[in-house]
Amino acid sequence: MTVAGALLLAVVWGFLLRYVPDNSQGLLGVSPNRYLLVRTFAPAAAAAMGFLLVFGLVGGRLLAGRMLAPLTRITAAARTAGTGSLSHRIRMEGREDEFRELSDAFDSMLERLESHVAEQRRFAANASHELRTPLAVSQALLDVAREDPTRDRDELLARLRTVNTRAIDLTEALLLLGRSDRGLVTRERVDLSLAAEEAAETLLPLAERRGITLDVTGGAAWADGSPELLLRMVANLVQNAVVHNLPDGGTVTVHTEAAGDVTVVRVENSGPPVPPELVPTLTEPFQRGTERARSDGHAGAGLGLALVRSIVRAHGGALALVPRPAGGLLVTVRLPGTPRGPSPHARPHTGWGSGQ
Repeated sequence: MTVAGALLLAVVWGFLLRYVPDNSQGLLGVSPNRYLLVRTFAPAAAAAMGFLLVFGLVGGRLLAGRMLAPLTRITAAARTAGTGSLSHRIRMEGREDEFRELSDAFDSMLERLESHVAEQRRFAANASHELRTPLAVSQALLDVAREDPTRDRDELLARLRTVNTRAIDLTEALLLLGRSDRGLVTRERVDLSLAAEEAAETLLPLAERRGITLDVTGGAAWADGSPELLLRMVANLVQNAVVHNLPDGGTVTVHTEAAGDVTVVRVENSGPPVPPELVPTLTEPFQRGTERARSDGHAGAGLGLALVRSIVRAHGGALALVPRPAGGLLVTVRLPGTPRGPSPHARPHTGWGSGQ
């Protein structure tokens, strides 16, 4: 505004006053001369310029403050988040403009970060507790052996071996969970029907001891991913179905198929009814589903379905858990399919670690 006023005054000065004669008679002997016009015009022009300058500074500051106020709030929220406080939200009101979209996106980001950090803290706390338990049990057994030399040594060694095995399995599961969360580095084409058969063959003795019928149906189901992780995913699903089943006479059915460009693995098991409100918690780490039936002889770490969810997510798939009306659970995994045939770099896989 000040620049526009200055240009206008310059135009008046340069193109109007230059044609006014600079003599005592003025224009045609009746008009004021240049000296009188300058003397009259200059003070008014200076006053106008001063007013425009003050008005421009004050008005510009007020307008800039009003326009940049949302950006100031966003900056303050970013600084607050930088100190570690993720619970703050901008919640900007007003019309839908670019600042409103930016603040809404920032609030969504903070919400996701807060949820992720809270989940990581819960995971760390639970992992610490789970790792401390076998160590505490081992220490107690060693104290008993030291204080009571006459105690059966073979029994103590067997119990120590069991506790140590559980700690190793838990550590391997935590490492695998972290690896699957980081994403996939290498990919190969894997037939999940073969993974299902291998998992069923490995878990068949456990199923027979529990009186559970274990069936594998369907055809070839090719997926692109990590053979080790995909095999662990299927194995955890089958083991979870065997463990959380009826005390006797239960069934587990593993079905694989290729539906268009989607590869499907479906694991269905009998068992007591599963409350619908319990289903969302089954894929959380260290959530063992205490309301689900299981044998006292199998003390898992509560990472089975959490590993499955993490592996499915790393492969760009979807995991669905649905309670069966007759009891038990139906778990469906959908992964992006791949053309039939083994990868030229595929390696044979002959085994897998113990499930969690």
